Amino acid sequence: MIQIRDTILSDDIFEEHFICNLTKCKGACCVEGDSGAPLERKEFEQIQSILPEIWDDLSPAAKALIEEQGIAYTDYDGELVTSIINGRECVFTYFDADGTCKCSIERAWREGRIRVQKPVSCHLYPIRLQKLGEYTALNYNRWSICKPAVKLGRSEGVKIYEFLREPLIRRFGEEWYNEVCEAAKLLEEEKNATCGEP
Repeated sequence: MIQIRDTILSDDIFEEHFICNLTKCKGACCVEGDSGAPLERKEFEQIQSILPEIWDDLSPAAKALIEEQGIAYTDYDGELVTSIINGRECVFTYFDADGTCKCSIERAWREGRIRVQKPVSCHLYPIRLQKLGEYTALNYNRWSICKPAVKLGRSEGVKIYEFLREPLIRRFGEEWYNEVCEAAKLLEEEKNATCGEP
């Protein structure tokens, strides 16, 4: 475990490889799972405010569910999460021509129609955040559906913290991320020094 400011990062984030491979997984993380994507209260309010802008992008099933229970609910862990359709896909998903599940919020943001990005919990995946008193723990969430992502990451030599540069900076800031990179460099140097010992 590595502590940087008020965060604690698992070693896996520095050691394991990962690059999302949508052509293989088809965005299964937006469909599979026990509950929706975790939301911070501020994110809930932001998404609620831009709902009219993306309403026409949502499926009829998503619209019906949102009208019935709203964009989010509290799951069995007491977390605020996005509503999901029939225990499956998030209400903000859509499927492209290849059957890949994608995010309507992200598409509208990239097209410049809204200023709100998809939930940071989605953006950060496969890292999951957990509050530990005054600290925030960052852990690698291993999931079988992400095996193609691990394989691609290994082939390209990209570690988790490198792949998630943009969302990590979004959540914790660029100075914090630079410290993560410094920690990764030191860990690599220590590893190489240990391997070189007789």
